[in-house]
Amino acid sequence: MTDIVLQTRGISKSFGALKASNDISIDLRAGEIHAIIGPNGAGKSTLIAQICGSLQPDAGQVELMGRDVTALSTDQRARAGLGRTFQISALAMEDSVLQNALLGALGASGRPWRFWAAVLGDRALRSRAEEALARVGLGAFGSKRCADLSHGQRRQLEVAVALTLRPCAFVMDEPMAGLGAAGSKEMTTFLDGLRQEAPILLVEHDMDAVFALADRISVLVYGEVIATGTVDQIRADARVREAYLGETV
Repeated sequence: MTDIVLQTRGISKSFGALKASNDISIDLRAGEIHAIIGPNGAGKSTLIAQICGSLQPDAGQVELMGRDVTALSTDQRARAGLGRTFQISALAMEDSVLQNALLGALGASGRPWRFWAAVLGDRALRSRAEEALARVGLGAFGSKRCADLSHGQRRQLEVAVALTLRPCAFVMDEPMAGLGAAGSKEMTTFLDGLRQEAPILLVEHDMDAVFALADRISVLVYGEVIATGTVDQIRADARVREAYLGETV
C-alpha cells in the first residue's frame, strides 16, 4: 500500500498559547485503515476539523488525491471525494432513511435544493441513494423514519450518506460511540470490508476495534504525533504505553 490518497503536511493550529496541532504530517493510503488515537484533549477533533475543512490551519497543507484542498470549504472537500461521519449524529431525525440518503446524493451532485417531490422523482439521485443504502444493509428501510432506527443503524445510515459522495477517502469520528459489544462487532466487520471501497482515517476510543481494524496507528498527545506504526509496534512503544495505553494492552 503505497498510494497516498489523503495527507496533511505540517499542519499547525493554535488557540492563544495552546498548540492544538503542532506540525502534524500523516497520510492515508489506498486500501488501508489508519487509526488516530490519543487521550482526551490530545487534539484529535481539531485535527479532523482541519482535514475536513471546518477549521483552517495556521500553517501547513491538506491534500486529497494529490490536490491541495486547504483553502476549500467542507462542502467543496466533500464534493472532491472526502466522506465524513460524525461522533454526534448529523442526520435529519424526522426525515426518512431514503430522504437522508437523497440529501447526501443531492449534495454530491452540487445541484441546488429543490422540493422533495422533485428530488424523490429524480431517478439518478434516487438510484445513487438506494445503492448506498443497499451497500450498508439498509435497503429495506428506506421509508422508515430515521428517529426510529437503532443507534447502530443510524451509524450505518451516516456511512450510506457518505457513500453517496462516492468518496475516495473516509474520515470517521468514533463510529463505535454508543454501540454495545454486539453493535461494535458488527460495525467492525462492516468497516473491515468498506476499506476496499475507500480507505478510512479512523478516530476511535474503542481499542479492541482499533487493534482489529488498523493497518497503521498514529498516536496524538498534546497536539503532536508521538508515534506511527503497526498495531504491534504501537503496542510495544514505551512512550505510547505511558501516555495512553497503560499496561492493560
